[in-house]
Amino acid sequence: MPHPPTPLENARRRSADLLAEVHADPGRFRVVTGDRPTGPLHLGHLLGTLVNRVALQRDGVEVFVVIADHQVTTDRDDPGDVRGAVRDLLLDNLAAGLEPGPAERGGAAVFVHSAVPALHQVFVLLLGLVTEAELRRNPTVKAEAAAARARPGGHRAVSGLLLTYPVHQAADVLSCRGTLVPVGQDQLPHLEIARTVARRCNERFGGGGPVLVEPEPLLSPVPLLAGTDGRKMSKSAGNSIALRASEDETARLVRSARTDAERRITFEPDRRPEVAALLVTAAACSGATPEAVAEEVGDGGAVRLKAVVTEAVNEHLRPLRRRRRELEGADDHLRSVLAAGAERANEAAGGTVARVLEAMGLGV
Repeated sequence: MPHPPTPLENARRRSADLLAEVHADPGRFRVVTGDRPTGPLHLGHLLGTLVNRVALQRDGVEVFVVIADHQVTTDRDDPGDVRGAVRDLLLDNLAAGLEPGPAERGGAAVFVHSAVPALHQVFVLLLGLVTEAELRRNPTVKAEAAAARARPGGHRAVSGLLLTYPVHQAADVLSCRGTLVPVGQDQLPHLEIARTVARRCNERFGGGGPVLVEPEPLLSPVPLLAGTDGRKMSKSAGNSIALRASEDETARLVRSARTDAERRITFEPDRRPEVAALLVTAAACSGATPEAVAEEVGDGGAVRLKAVVTEAVNEHLRPLRRRRRELEGADDHLRSVLAAGAERANEAAGGTVARVLEAMGLGV
């Protein structure tokens, strides 16, 4: 008997259907997505979410991007230079092709958490709609808690903000009434929390009509990119290729990647996961298939494979890195982008707060 489809398979099929719907009527949708300013964005971010943001905006979908500065302290005592990290994230998004501007002109809204107080009021209202057990089961909460304990001076207790991190992400999306969230496959459980609390709010307080919009995930063509050690590419794992890295730094990082002793390069993800990860990276950046990249490398071994990967990554990132350098000194422009984005986000979140308070019978 055939096995029932997995949640990931269902998400991929639904994503394909959603893309067809977007192309038919982009005005029906609003994308809400974002990043924590805890370090530079990397190639996995670009291929996993940034390219989707840019493509959806160009298709005519309204896009909101939150830079989640309030979430920096979820799993660390020292937040570091948050303002500098916010600026870097904004530069990465704009360099990737996101176009800020008024909604009526199709511009994206980019804003920081701390500039939208109403968003956090939505967060508090949503906390009563999810259980502690549901939060503790979230894979990212478990992984981040383990990582926090493993840092120098470890055994750090799980903070309340880390435990409720999925609800905070839900508030980002629901407060701005997002209908689509571009995600990598590891973010699917987070979005399921947002869908759950939206359903519960509507069921308990909707009175026959929706109070909150239930968002849907949109998987990228590269939903999970491996880093230089074969594990998921991650800022905290130290295995990522930063978008702002130089070409020499990129070459050094790729040279450090794990491979194996076989000279003939083949795409066999189960048997040769490290080699397969490099082939997938080169394929994603060049538009080829992993099998085609493997055939190109042939008997060239790890040295030739890493050279091919390095050139594919650097070639793919050259336009982005050039745009980033052009924007580096445009401080007035960057500030105006965040101010305009905050104005739009405050308007959206303020309306959501009023709607939820009315449905719950709160306020005066």
